[in-house]
Amino acid sequence: MNEMKNILESELVLNDDGSVYHLHLLPEDIADNIILVGDQDRVPEVSKYFDAIEIKKNKREFVTHTGFIGSKRLTVLSTGIGTDNIDIVMNELDALVNIDLKKREIKTKKTTLKFIRIGTSGSIQKNILVDTILASSHGLGLDSLMNFYALPFSHHEAELHQEIQQQLNSPFISSYLVQSPGNLINKFPNMQIGITATCCGFYAPQGRMLRGNVKISNLIKRLSNVNHNQFYITNLEMETAGIYGMAKLLGHEAVSINAILANRITHEFSKHPNKIIDQTIRNVLEVLVRG
Repeated sequence: MNEMKNILESELVLNDDGSVYHLHLLPEDIADNIILVGDQDRVPEVSKYFDAIEIKKNKREFVTHTGFIGSKRLTVLSTGIGTDNIDIVMNELDALVNIDLKKREIKTKKTTLKFIRIGTSGSIQKNILVDTILASSHGLGLDSLMNFYALPFSHHEAELHQEIQQQLNSPFISSYLVQSPGNLINKFPNMQIGITATCCGFYAPQGRMLRGNVKISNLIKRLSNVNHNQFYITNLEMETAGIYGMAKLLGHEAVSINAILANRITHEFSKHPNKIIDQTIRNVLEVLVRG
């Protein structure tokens, strides 16, 4: 990681009040436990369970609420859609705790943040039903974000990724694989576990075809057929691998908790999507407050 001093104004852009450029946040605005959601309207659906809200800020699609449940301080922040936004969010949140913004210097003592993504997703396994809540053991990046970073991969990640690439056997699919960094996933032992594939779009990149023809016509079948020992790809979405990759790169912990709203094999969609999303939120908050 680049530990250069005196980070230039063009590299770390700040607003006039000293807040980070896109999120419009100051270091004191965030907790060490940060819930990431995609939809900005989902932020109040999380913070309504807080006993008190001390910070409410928003800029563009980035809405932030920080408050307390009992003595536990929590932040919930909307990222918008896609790993391009994850790149912004993760870097700026890390900067808030690990860079002295006034001196523009990287701090000697680092702070480890805990990121919990609460998102919606589609299953690509027949036996993983809609309204399931799933924790991602790994993120399989079908986007390109982590190709721009010098991210070291463990032997386990490299070996499993090589096996996945061999089974996919497509010149059009370039990927990376990151295991859930840290121990957060161990706090959710009773959930369905699986590898979450993170796509760079919602339509063709997830095998959907409306009017534009897809290049990989059997994408869902290719992904759903991957199986190596106990590991297989369970679901598709657009953020998890980027969160895992950036968290690992920057020394943070992360886990992605997915509300399965659709099954791409049986073509079913949840009859009560808001109910399962709310249940996912409550499950995550219960775990975080418990410690």
